[in-house]
Amino acid sequence: MAIDKASVRKVLDKVKADGRNSLTAPEGKLVCDAYGIAVPGEGLAKSADEATKLASKMGYPVVMKIVSPDILHKTEAGGVVVGVKDDGAAKAAYDQILANAKKYKADAKIEGIQVQQMLQGGTEVIVGSITDDSFGKLVAFGLGGVLVEVLKDITFRMAPATKEDALSMLDGIQAKEMLHGVRGGDAVNRDALANIIVGVSQLVTDFPEIVELDLNPVFATKKDAIAADVRIVVDFNYKPKAAPRPDSEIVTAMNRIMMPKSVAVIGASAEDGKIGNSVMKNLINGGYKGNIYPVHPKAADILGHKAYKSVKDIPGDVDVAVFAIPAKFVAGALTECGEKKIPGAVLIPSGFAEANEPELQEEIVKIGKKYDIRLMGPNIYGFYYTPANLCATFCTAFDVKGSAALSSQSGGIGMAIIGFSRSAKMGVSAIVGLGNKSDIDEDDLLAFFEQDKNTNVIAMHCEDLKDGRAFANAARRVSKKKPVIVLKGGRTSAGAKAAASHTGALAGNDKIYEDVFKQSGVIRARSLRQLLEFARGVPLLPTPKGENVLIITGAGGSGVLLSDAVVDNGLSLMTMPADLDAAFRKFIPPFGASGNPVDITGGEPPITYVNTVKLGLTDDRIHSLILGYWHTIVTPPMVFAKNMVQIKNEMKAQGFEKPMVASLAGDVEVEEASEYLYQNGIPAYAYSTELPVEVLGAKYKWARGAGLIK
Repeated sequence: MAIDKASVRKVLDKVKADGRNSLTAPEGKLVCDAYGIAVPGEGLAKSADEATKLASKMGYPVVMKIVSPDILHKTEAGGVVVGVKDDGAAKAAYDQILANAKKYKADAKIEGIQVQQMLQGGTEVIVGSITDDSFGKLVAFGLGGVLVEVLKDITFRMAPATKEDALSMLDGIQAKEMLHGVRGGDAVNRDALANIIVGVSQLVTDFPEIVELDLNPVFATKKDAIAADVRIVVDFNYKPKAAPRPDSEIVTAMNRIMMPKSVAVIGASAEDGKIGNSVMKNLINGGYKGNIYPVHPKAADILGHKAYKSVKDIPGDVDVAVFAIPAKFVAGALTECGEKKIPGAVLIPSGFAEANEPELQEEIVKIGKKYDIRLMGPNIYGFYYTPANLCATFCTAFDVKGSAALSSQSGGIGMAIIGFSRSAKMGVSAIVGLGNKSDIDEDDLLAFFEQDKNTNVIAMHCEDLKDGRAFANAARRVSKKKPVIVLKGGRTSAGAKAAASHTGALAGNDKIYEDVFKQSGVIRARSLRQLLEFARGVPLLPTPKGENVLIITGAGGSGVLLSDAVVDNGLSLMTMPADLDAAFRKFIPPFGASGNPVDITGGEPPITYVNTVKLGLTDDRIHSLILGYWHTIVTPPMVFAKNMVQIKNEMKAQGFEKPMVASLAGDVEVEEASEYLYQNGIPAYAYSTELPVEVLGAKYKWARGAGLIK
């Protein structure tokens, strides 16, 4: 059906001219009609006689509702009567609704009574939209009617939503089985529901002044989906966030910051214990080969490098300036950077918005915009970019090169990233502090790391997203190429303030993050440890070719816990075909258990692990393996580990490569065996049945989101 924008504009112009912030039900019907959103037959009655005539023409039963721009919550005002069965009941309902409305709000402007065809049967759902401070326009779906407030079972996507997004929403609520039909009931028409979701999402995209919209309930049947009630709130002063910078512009600036040919250190110092001293030492001792220019008002030389009183005195170009001076002096020095045409500033100092000094931060943002300087920070530890041997930070030097890029909004989390990476021998391409995010934020980093040949996985800690929509759009693009892992702090907080609608009242901040991350292909970490383990393990695993997961274990108890973890992480335990079951039984003792998990029992020699794992790797119906090892004297930990690595390499040489993770239960020797497995491409964990499956689950989430699993 063609969209009729002109009709919607006409309605909204009238609402604006009247000075109203909401639409009446008849106006809502006109808007829905213009976007192909099915609503029941209805009419507006201005007398009891008109109400009976309309109802008789439609056919009883009908629903009657107050129409008043001053009464948004009609049920609360006693302004709704359902199941009106005849003319007498219609007249009585008309009078009662008017009386209730005047009692509820004596000065309410009443335009009449809406008489509406009563929908019966089907499943009641809600389709709606809210406007979020960070993500902008969101479309929502969940169970409707009274259940929406009781169960709070609702899911969100950014608008405009595709048909694929809409269909995923139908499967994104806990009560999704109700839509499939229960106890002999009919399944709903999924296409009809999805079309309403898409229509609503397009409507609020085309008309951003629509800040809240509820279709509740929508009656979904096997034939169609019809919205019984429409509620629309507008804000004609609403302005969407400005579009982010073009990616080419972001990448040009970020390349100069992350891979500079020259660095100025403003506040450089020769005195131990000073931040400016640590920055200088890290740049020098870290092996950075570019030009280093210390800036100090009095010193002639700092740590063997000629010092300058101002960046304006430095000969030639400077790509980035690292600030190590008190907050109150930053604006003046930043202005000099602008006059010097330095494109990037790394603002280590604290004492800005985080310290209740928003004016200081606003001042540096204005300077950055005036001179087109990209600002990292303030209130950060700096950053590392190991391919350039660049440690532009006062924190511990770090030189373990690899392909994981990590960022954090918190300095403490940044130090945890450094410590874990060093301890786990996880090489990194970059570690970046974002702090107050006065300018550069996560979507800028995504644009840089997307094209950075030294990075193949991106892991980010954040407490909020300055522009969630820009981040989500960037993540959706980047995650098709490289895994994007995010740890969102504040997951259990009260969240963003709820709007006055049903949809808004359910829009807990974290639920929005959860659903938008899913829509964008982001792997969500639930803890700092998960973020780090995913960054380390996901790139090691080959991409699975399908969903079938097989567990091979030497301990029945581990098999049970591993099976639980498989379900918890959205993985699929393979149903064992009879011929494959028979093949496994050839290698395990009679008292062992085939099926899935394959329990080889604890007393088996190394050859049993070898044979069963080899079979698991070579059979095309199995797509991933989870190994559960039990420490025994028959098969010691390092014997197991070396055998598994040998089999993995042999099978890979023959063209058989699959994701494989391992859980090792035993005495302290399993720690060394786990590390050996990890260093040889098999993510393995001592004393845990959860972590290895979580890493495998993360790989699957990325592969599904990137469309790599058929």
